[in-house]
Amino acid sequence: MLLLECVPSSLAERITQEVALPVIGIGAGPGCDGQILVLHDILGITPGRTPSFAKNFLAGRRGISEAVQAYVQAVRDGSFPSAL
Repeated sequence: MLLLECVPSSLAERITQEVALPVIGIGAGPGCDGQILVLHDILGITPGRTPSFAKNFLAGRRGISEAVQAYVQAVRDGSFPSAL
């Protein structure tokens, strides 16, 4: 496995196409094989500066479980992450 963090999405997509390993992105755009996001970023409770690629999935939801489910669904349907 290869983890790419804060890599421009076009580069991350190219790397994903070129290597024989699963490529996981965190702030590397939708072109990776999989996505991760720190739970604090999913819930919008990151102390200090929030990463530009983070999204508050807790906003408008009733709890942590719903927020995590919304994150998983957004990754599956391709609405998250967006290209950087």
